[in-house]
Amino acid sequence: MPIILAIESSCDDTSAALLKDGRVLSNVTAGQAVHEEYGGVVPEHASRAHQRNIVPTVAVALKRAGVTEQEVEAVAFTRGPGLIGSLMVGVSFAKAFALARNLPLIEVDHMQAHVLAHFAENPKPEGPFLCLTVSGGHTQLVVVKDPLDQEIIGRTIDDAAGEAFDKSGKLLGLPYPAGPVIDRLASQGQPVLEFAKPDPGDLNFSFSGLKTSILYTLQKKVKEDPDYVKDNLNDICASIQDTILSILLRKLSLAAEQTGLRQVALAGGVSANSALRRGLEELGREKGWTTFIPRFEYCTDNAAMIGVTAGFKFERGEFADQSVAPAARL
Repeated sequence: MPIILAIESSCDDTSAALLKDGRVLSNVTAGQAVHEEYGGVVPEHASRAHQRNIVPTVAVALKRAGVTEQEVEAVAFTRGPGLIGSLMVGVSFAKAFALARNLPLIEVDHMQAHVLAHFAENPKPEGPFLCLTVSGGHTQLVVVKDPLDQEIIGRTIDDAAGEAFDKSGKLLGLPYPAGPVIDRLASQGQPVLEFAKPDPGDLNFSFSGLKTSILYTLQKKVKEDPDYVKDNLNDICASIQDTILSILLRKLSLAAEQTGLRQVALAGGVSANSALRRGLEELGREKGWTTFIPRFEYCTDNAAMIGVTAGFKFERGEFADQSVAPAARL
């Protein structure tokens, strides 16, 4: 397998990685603090920051890997889904780098790559496995028959779990991204509040109604006590987190029962949540599953997962040409 330069730019993180023979040599990510001021990602700011970050990020990734530009043998990139302006920067850079050196191009589906982050290091799932993929923009249950043969059997019909964390955090006046902050505060509180748990049926998810339930509950509490949020912040965060995670794990358990799969994995940015990681491990012991949870480095958006996916596609001869364009949805 060749030395692959991988680029990830689907949202607000600019990431570059080098892989050789499927092994990660470097994985470098530049974040964008500018969005904290707005409480969410601003697409225009994101794309401009990618333009500033991509060249130095690739340079650092090459240096850390001990690889020169001339030694790169293939270029992989996230084609989508994601913010179109952000994707355009990464796709354009990858195409230009490959064109200048006459290298093969490999386009990668961002969500497929999150699942395949499990192949960045050992232990790896073997054979068919079930994966719960949870991020700011997606919540999916995926049956992985083969690395490049993935079937989505459940998905959110409205908002994603990560979005529920961030928008709940905004209601509480927490900084963006709110997910890690809620995780930390929840560890110091107890889930004393009950919120709605919308269930669209089957294996699908819905978090829009939960956000509304949180809003109305807090409005009622604040009307009774103006200092309620300030005085009970840890318990509120624990209640929000417990509700979201219980929805995720209940659906995951149902999916495992329906598919009969006993290898169960977690992927996506929200898989960095400490309570979710513990919850999966506990549920796995209870159900007799073999569970897989990636290191934090491979949970959030990163180029290593793009390179891992590209390695499988390279082996199958699945290449893109210079006419390829970014796609907000795939």
